[in-house]
Amino acid sequence: MPSRNSEGLLARVNFPLYTLQMLTSRHVIVGGGGGSSKTGVANGFEIFELSFNGKRFVVEEMMRHETGPSVVMNCACISTPKKIYLVAGQESHCQLYTVTSEIVSRKRNTSTSVSNETSQKKEGSVRRRTTSKSKSTSEEHPPPKPNVVHDKLDSPSKRHLEFRITPSDSVQTDFSPEPLQRVVRISPSGQMMATGGTDGHVLLWKFPSLRPLLDITAHHREIDDLDFSPDNTAVASVSKDGRGYVWCVKTGNKLKDIEWTPTNGTKYLYKRCRYGRVEEDPKRSRLFLICNPASRVGRQVAYIHLWDTTQSRVTRSATVDESLSALAVRDDGRFLAVGTMFTGSVSIYIAFSLQRVLNVKEAHSMFVTGLEFLPAVSEETSITTVSEAAVISISVDNRVCIHNLPYRRTLPSWLVLILIIITLFATFVFCSVIGL
Repeated sequence: MPSRNSEGLLARVNFPLYTLQMLTSRHVIVGGGGGSSKTGVANGFEIFELSFNGKRFVVEEMMRHETGPSVVMNCACISTPKKIYLVAGQESHCQLYTVTSEIVSRKRNTSTSVSNETSQKKEGSVRRRTTSKSKSTSEEHPPPKPNVVHDKLDSPSKRHLEFRITPSDSVQTDFSPEPLQRVVRISPSGQMMATGGTDGHVLLWKFPSLRPLLDITAHHREIDDLDFSPDNTAVASVSKDGRGYVWCVKTGNKLKDIEWTPTNGTKYLYKRCRYGRVEEDPKRSRLFLICNPASRVGRQVAYIHLWDTTQSRVTRSATVDESLSALAVRDDGRFLAVGTMFTGSVSIYIAFSLQRVLNVKEAHSMFVTGLEFLPAVSEETSITTVSEAAVISISVDNRVCIHNLPYRRTLPSWLVLILIIITLFATFVFCSVIGL
């Protein structure tokens, strides 16, 4: 087992992590758990608030919501002006939650806070933010405090966001003999939801009413991943049957086959798929995929593919020395990130060229289960950093980490112009000397 890289550690929780989403530009929610067996490992969500102290990212725990015996294996969320909708895969069902927040003022007991900090520093942990009581199991029986990386205590009086997660409707999304929802995605418009599970069906739902729209018999084996196109007209699916497809969300008809023939004769299976926008042309999109060798005999590479949706072919690819487990694309389509299966490493790539610009080896001690970029779209409440990009990673090692891509050094435009002028002048002089 690889050693842990402590660089970028944000927090440790007391259950394995399988999924994460950005609730807002500065709030991240992670989910997971130990399952229905009586192991004493909780199931549920944690919400953390991110900030940047001028040197590094720090977090504070906002709240915890436990989900009883149901482990959270996958989730998706979307914000509306009034509330945030969160959907989570819990075995055979998809559970809808509403996440609300309000700004509250709270007086802290300064002496108590200092005492807590002193005792918790011995264990490398900090306080968690207290929230108002609700009917959830987690608040009736407070869980152990997670280890959280921070910079300083709150001031005695502070205004902050307080979150509440309220369960709403639940629908069955997988109907196989051993049902398990594997993935859920919400369309960019927020009007549709897609789910996939072990039965190989892609189910489309009206959102947030969860009214069924289409049942697509898409694959012969369980679905590994789904994603909506940025224009909301199509959904891509990849499965353990080795196939990948693009489907029309209105008719359920197959639009395209995602095909690739490796040159070395090795069988490969697509693992994850994500659409990304094209910066130069917002009407266009790219589809990114990661694929792993089906056989584990000998040393074999995995691939990252850029699949052109207009030409229906792989236009660019990059190799990775080991199998991949996670994929994320930033909201502006400029960067993508991958996580590895065996060493728990995380890498960031430039999307259009698939050039690797950051590689964090052994970021986790086990395989990476989820990645999520901090949004690129600037907002009043966004985090101002010195990073060109930042991606959050999670793993079943219970760790939440963040990885920063510093701004790459470039020459100022005025200096480039001067260098061009000097080069042209030197060329003219040289040609004059030799009589050309």
